[in-house]
Amino acid sequence: MRRYKRIFLIVMDSLGIGAMPDSMEYGDEGVDTFGHILDRVGKINIPNLKKIGMLNLHPADCMEGEEHPCGRYMRMAEASRSKDTMTGHWEMMGLKVEKPFKTFTEHGFPPELIAELEKRCGKKVIGNRSASGTKILEELGEEEIRDGSMIVYTSADSVLQICGNEETFDLANLYRCCEIARELTMKDEWKVGRVIARPYVGKKKGEFVRTSNRRDYALKPFGKTVLNALLEAGLDVIAVGKINDIFSGEGITRTLHSDSSVHGMEQTCQICGSEFHGLCFTNLVDFDALWGHRRNPEGYAREIEKFDAGLGRLMEKMGQEDLLILTADHGNDPTYKGTDHTREYVPFLVWTPGMKQTGPMEESDTFADIGATIADNFQVDMPAGTLGTSRLKELS
Repeated sequence: MRRYKRIFLIVMDSLGIGAMPDSMEYGDEGVDTFGHILDRVGKINIPNLKKIGMLNLHPADCMEGEEHPCGRYMRMAEASRSKDTMTGHWEMMGLKVEKPFKTFTEHGFPPELIAELEKRCGKKVIGNRSASGTKILEELGEEEIRDGSMIVYTSADSVLQICGNEETFDLANLYRCCEIARELTMKDEWKVGRVIARPYVGKKKGEFVRTSNRRDYALKPFGKTVLNALLEAGLDVIAVGKINDIFSGEGITRTLHSDSSVHGMEQTCQICGSEFHGLCFTNLVDFDALWGHRRNPEGYAREIEKFDAGLGRLMEKMGQEDLLILTADHGNDPTYKGTDHTREYVPFLVWTPGMKQTGPMEESDTFADIGATIADNFQVDMPAGTLGTSRLKELS
């Protein structure tokens, strides 16, 4: 069985490929992020995704699949009861979340939490409802700047988000307030999966732009993951983008902050040109943050094209001892109602130079096959309580 010295796992954040059987339970009937983007936009320029087998995995009326794809591919279903970023990534590394994290979508956060947050931060909270980040910023940004208040909001995900203007709020103070919010929301009745700092610039409505200085304060995984197993075995675990935030630094040996998804791919290419032994784990958040949540299929399509160009550069750098895995953590159909994630299958696309076995694989009922495959490749034991089945024998 062929084994690899380096594995590059890239999460195309939110690039789902069709509704799961239980999607109606999540209010997501008929969703299909990738398919509906193509339906709306038409043919897009993705030669590298195409040759690996993306269009064979998910056919489209406007684009044909590859006659002889050079990669392997299958659909993966999520076993956890969620459609959240953190849950999806944790499951990839072997953890199944049985009980969804708390959400506050319907009524906002409880008055007791808001009162304590105001007291500890020294700022009045405005907002406190479920909203699109860009819309609530347009609505309340001027008030936040004028009065020195603090925009707090949530979504269908288990998150508490705080907006802060980088000039008038100050980044260090924003991060301090988010750290306070994280401490407060460790209580069981208020426990959210993530607290997110959402800094922005601009002085008035129409000029506000969120910056790349976002910071996530996530719960630590409730058990050991494949990342911990790799670290304990002395292997490199390099986190690019928000991976370090999602896992709260657990099992990570090195982390790189990305300014954009394009930057994240540039960093991944640079890492490919360096010496390491282990896993490079990359999250590309712009698909989700800039286009999925904002329901912009045209922007999403252009982001996929930019990613594909970076993917081509990475593939050119990869050698015989390298394995590439492409996947997603949930869907975010930009043609669907609302602004939230969608419950979807995700792709599992795999390639290595000189790949002999190509074509479709039998689909998986959990994202955890990714972590199990990685652990098997590096001959480390899966942590107790984790799930997943290695597919390494099919990847040579």
